[in-house]
Amino acid sequence: MSAPARTGAGPRRTVWTAAGLAVALVWIFPVYWMAATALKPGPDIHAAVPQLWPARPTLQHFGKVASDPLFWDAVGNSALVTGVTVLLAVPVAFVSALALARFRFRGRGVYVTVVMLVQMVPHVALVIPIFLTLSDAGLSDSVTGLVVTYLAFILPFAVWTLRGFIASVPRELDEAAMVDGCSRMQALWRIVLPLTLPGLIATTVYSMVLAWNEYLFAYFLLGSPDKHTVPLWLTHFVTSEGTDYGALMAGSTMVAVPVVVFFMLVQRHIAGGLTAGAVKG
Repeated sequence: MSAPARTGAGPRRTVWTAAGLAVALVWIFPVYWMAATALKPGPDIHAAVPQLWPARPTLQHFGKVASDPLFWDAVGNSALVTGVTVLLAVPVAFVSALALARFRFRGRGVYVTVVMLVQMVPHVALVIPIFLTLSDAGLSDSVTGLVVTYLAFILPFAVWTLRGFIASVPRELDEAAMVDGCSRMQALWRIVLPLTLPGLIATTVYSMVLAWNEYLFAYFLLGSPDKHTVPLWLTHFVTSEGTDYGALMAGSTMVAVPVVVFFMLVQRHIAGGLTAGAVKG
């Protein structure tokens, strides 16, 4: 009975491997096409027969992007907004998730429900109320207002994600640490925090990606060109006279590379965090 089972495992593995490769190809191809287009001369980009790889690679589009002072202003603005948002959101989300996962208090169920509802509301439906609120507070067309807006939408996501990671850590570990002489804060610092570190890293990375790539709120809240973030700056290549696809793809590639490199550096922790968070909800 065991021999046929081992015989059938090979074809099934081959089928699943082929399916995984096909899905990966579908995901990777747009990124490849973006990078390949950034290396093509103008005539090759608009050629009637698309080229999978540029026959005459050029860096002129990258030079055009790098020579634009507004590009570096946009990179600085995006880095500032993303960094401040993540540094504020992750610690607050961790404390909130810790309270939800470890303590029983009045209104806990309502708080969890509100966190879920905020994530379900379409962002486009809240653009005008947010704009009016920030205008009344004097925070429209400012990096500070954009950070506040990002916090409002990243915090629920981070709280909900970290709650699963913290809940996967058995309470018995906290209790054992307190029996050995640790206070509750020491048990949380020495037991819960190290065990949820992969989840913290995963949440930090996804929060960073959300803030770095966000376009809708930046489009409606920022009017001054020197305050634009990178996704908003990329729209400068789309004009009434046409779209400069070469510069657009080059700028998109330059913007994506730092995020991809950082993601690759911490992917091991992200995989561990996702696995830990899936143990208990």
